[in-house]
Amino acid sequence: MSTATKKFGSSTREVPVPAQKAQKWYPTDDEPQKKQHRKALRPWTPRSTLQPGTVLILLAGRFRGKRVVLLKALDQGVLLVTGPFKINGVPLRRVNARYVIATSYRVDVSSLDAAKIEEISQPKYFVGEKEKDKAGEEAFFQQGEKPVKKEVSKTRVEDQKAIDKALIASIKKVEFLPSYLAASFSLRKGDKPHEMKW
Repeated sequence: MSTATKKFGSSTREVPVPAQKAQKWYPTDDEPQKKQHRKALRPWTPRSTLQPGTVLILLAGRFRGKRVVLLKALDQGVLLVTGPFKINGVPLRRVNARYVIATSYRVDVSSLDAAKIEEISQPKYFVGEKEKDKAGEEAFFQQGEKPVKKEVSKTRVEDQKAIDKALIASIKKVEFLPSYLAASFSLRKGDKPHEMKW
């Protein structure tokens, strides 16, 4: 702020003068602030308990409550797991590491084909083919009909069988492990999960 001298009658006084004049108009909406984004993604490191072969409990999704075997930790917090499918119906799939509980038990996965797991862990493996939406009269009249079941590709079925065969062989060596993996996990009244030893 600067000052200016003005005469008031017989005396003079210093009056403060603003550096900028007040605006004649203001915008009707507040101007949006620029969002600050993190420039680089931090590398994700899996928890020490998430090692290949660890038995996990799924907490979310279609198969919540199921016990699965961890095959590999992928990028950005994603895990490659399987049931095996023959034991509890969980196929090869990716799950978020935040939604699993790692148990203390590990299955021997040394007999699995490392090249096959590497092939399955590629992002393009899980991308499905997009179906064209039916539009017009045909779609309108087919609303009441039963939807056609999506068929799983033959390569996926073969990959599942190859991994299950080796995994089930090592699972059957341990008594009660197949029935443990087949059973769903649930909490009863009074259970305290924070005090449980997994």
